[in-house]
Amino acid sequence: MIRKWKEALLLLALVFWVKAVLNFNNSSVFAQSNEEKLQELNRQIQEYQSQIAKLQGQANTLSNQIAQFDAQIRLTELKISQTEEKIILLSGRIEQLKLSLNSLSSAFSSRVVETYKMTRLEDHAFILTSTKDLVKAVSRFHYLKIIQEADHSLIKRLLQAQNTYEDQKLNLEDLKTELDKQKKSLDIQKAAKAQLLTLTRNDEKRYQTLLAQARAELEAIQAIIAGRGEETEVGRVNEGDRIASIIPTASACSNGAHLHFEVVKDRVHQNPASFLIPKDVIWDNAPDSPFSFSGSWQWPINDPVRITQGYGMTYYANNLKYYGGNPHTGLDMVNDNKDYTVKAVKNGVLYRGAIGCGGGTLRYVRVRQDDGYDTYYLHISY
Repeated sequence: MIRKWKEALLLLALVFWVKAVLNFNNSSVFAQSNEEKLQELNRQIQEYQSQIAKLQGQANTLSNQIAQFDAQIRLTELKISQTEEKIILLSGRIEQLKLSLNSLSSAFSSRVVETYKMTRLEDHAFILTSTKDLVKAVSRFHYLKIIQEADHSLIKRLLQAQNTYEDQKLNLEDLKTELDKQKKSLDIQKAAKAQLLTLTRNDEKRYQTLLAQARAELEAIQAIIAGRGEETEVGRVNEGDRIASIIPTASACSNGAHLHFEVVKDRVHQNPASFLIPKDVIWDNAPDSPFSFSGSWQWPINDPVRITQGYGMTYYANNLKYYGGNPHTGLDMVNDNKDYTVKAVKNGVLYRGAIGCGGGTLRYVRVRQDDGYDTYYLHISY
């Protein structure tokens, strides 16, 4: 009887390990194929990263910018493929873990039943054993103890497999989230390239003109805030008072009608979105992401407001290098009904100013507000 259950136990263990080996071999071939794909994708990703770094160190020309967009788009496409391969690989591993988990669970259930039977047999055998067979009975008892220890080991492996399975499922969700972000990034990059071609009409001379114009505007703004603009005090104004009009055509350092609105304190630029009251606006700053407004100040123009460029490292600042690597220091906007009225956002003292910009004269107004902030309104007439 003892020999029979030993043989049954060995057969059960053999079946379990044959299944495990088959599963491992199948998953290894599958994983090897995916790993080779990932290695090739990594090689290509490094190649395009090096190419982009090289392009960024070259002269800022239209052809260079287009080449950078093309390389960045290809790089993002490769990263998407890389993430998709990781998802396929991880999904395969999760499936194998699930099979292993089921196999371990099945093996454990069978082993529990068999061990219980063995325990009962050993109890009876031990009781019926004569003194001369005591050594054999003790030997069988120790063998049973080893089997029980193996059962405990199987429980531990079962728990570890369960934990690994749950962790890998969480990793899979993270990869899917990353894939969504990468696809959105690709859409933004393609839109950025299209925007560049639209703005420049694929003409190098026009691109260089736009760059020079933007950099001249930045230098003029820095000079104005440093106090080098020619200013004349007008007098006190209240919140909502009309203080100027947006120039309805292209003007000095501007290729079209818009208000450039600046907020400054102690000669440090502030983000205007942090001061203007929340409201619905029309977004014309694609491919930049829309941003929120969180302040209490009234707006400097009437509704409906269309935002043409935000504050900070915008599409124009970051991708087209309009400001020589510097951020856009204000908020660009226009009324969509061609209402060119400009209003004071808070009470204060009004100044009218002008400064040279790109061979012309850039006119602006400044309000020295009662709350200690200076607000600047550029590309206007008064």
